[in-house]
Amino acid sequence: MRSRETTLAFASIFLLALIWGYNWVVMKVALQDSAPLLFAALRVLFSAPILLLFLLLQKRSLALPPLRYILPYGLLQSTGFVGATLLALEYAGAGKTAILVYMMPIWLMLFAWPVLGERLHGLQIPALLLALIGLLIILEPWKAESAPWQGPFFAILSGISWAASAIWHKRYVPQGQDLINATFWQASIGGVVLLFGALLLEGWRVHWTAPFVAALAYNAIPGTALAYVLWLFALRHLPSGVAGIATLLAPLIGVFAAWLQLGEQPDIWEGIGMAGIFSALFLVSWQHLQPKEHSTALPAQE
Repeated sequence: MRSRETTLAFASIFLLALIWGYNWVVMKVALQDSAPLLFAALRVLFSAPILLLFLLLQKRSLALPPLRYILPYGLLQSTGFVGATLLALEYAGAGKTAILVYMMPIWLMLFAWPVLGERLHGLQIPALLLALIGLLIILEPWKAESAPWQGPFFAILSGISWAASAIWHKRYVPQGQDLINATFWQASIGGVVLLFGALLLEGWRVHWTAPFVAALAYNAIPGTALAYVLWLFALRHLPSGVAGIATLLAPLIGVFAAWLQLGEQPDIWEGIGMAGIFSALFLVSWQHLQPKEHSTALPAQE
């Protein structure tokens, strides 16, 4: 039975990586019919009823967590992370954006040092150097006069916001707080703020085409509802470090899916930079497998 559950857990985590990885292409295609912040808001708000249904079916608490915890969490996780991700996709390719956003564990290490007292050690130090070198190569500052800055800027901001939300959750989450409950409320709060900002800055600029509706459905159902079920099942039957390494496939799938479907072929410098960042993320995840490793928990996201 244990072997069967382990096999299913590995299948779950790889399916999850496929869902999250391909979503970078899905979101990029959706932006043909919508302004970026508006799609970000609709994506988050459409996922909230799915999470609410999950809470009801599981008979979990619907109580609003303390505002001093859930309000900043929603602003960082949904408003900041998702909003900046879609702005990055508006200006840059899906594959490049995926790699830069997934630098989140690197920023998390840096924030956890002064905030949580988790000093850098072991493989984290070479991982940090590799990631920063890879980032520098992707940004190509020697071509700054011709390289657009908006896409990389918002992608890095997205990863930083994601990391900050994890730090906030780690430090201020109330004891016994249900993760799905917190996710529902932070998505609801962050999504409303995103919608207000989108209407203020962009207006209602959306075309309800079949690809756009399909993109929303993809984000709400497999991208959110199924993703959380797969993630929780995998974490129940696999060490967190193994699950973390497997989800590293998500940005790689994003890069190759964007290459195959959108024709976004990385140039030589982007390829070298992506390899450096991926190697850094692998080192960070590998360290999670070491015994007696106490690292900051990462909430599940794509």
